[in-house]
Amino acid sequence: MSASRFRPSDIVFLDKDGTLIANVPYSVNCDLITLAPGAADALRTFAGAGLDVAVVSNQPGVAFGRFTEGALDAVRDRLAEMIAPFGVRLRAFYYCPHHPAGTVSRYAVECQCRKPQCGLLLRASAELDVDLARSWMVGDILDDVEAGRRAGCRTVLVNNGGETEWVQGPLRQPDVVARDLAAAARAIVGWSEPARSDALFTPNAERL
Repeated sequence: MSASRFRPSDIVFLDKDGTLIANVPYSVNCDLITLAPGAADALRTFAGAGLDVAVVSNQPGVAFGRFTEGALDAVRDRLAEMIAPFGVRLRAFYYCPHHPAGTVSRYAVECQCRKPQCGLLLRASAELDVDLARSWMVGDILDDVEAGRRAGCRTVLVNNGGETEWVQGPLRQPDVVARDLAAAARAIVGWSEPARSDALFTPNAERL
């Protein structure tokens, strides 16, 4: 059976830390925000294809009292400022402030927005009028993949060392494994729809 050309929706969902920007744990210091390897090329690819991005991020630092939700406003603004010169718009910045082991009681809860749950993507679909079946979720750990799969998105794992546990399951197999965000972007823009394999992903799988 031949593959069919697939046109993604006009938004690509990206994990923040370790995917779009370099991972600096629990930091909201805008001076420390730098693009991850391959991100600049990825943004150029997205711009060329007319794709904007939305960030979908777990931010448990709020639950652990490392920073407030308000501090994330400046992070959102900094991200939008950084990607704009590439011709890409940050359509939205969604984050989960919760963690069940948190120290701030208001946020120390089980929730449906913390990845691998898909609440943030469902919210994005409603607020941005996005067809999740035509959307991509890109992240550097399998929790990102599972969140995307739960929401009905196609998924990319950026296999750059962010995933360390490799806990697998039927919802944790990405459609694409890429070495960096640049390779992920090329795969998204050039995607033709194959039959999805039921084989579980392994860290030794072929990477773009």
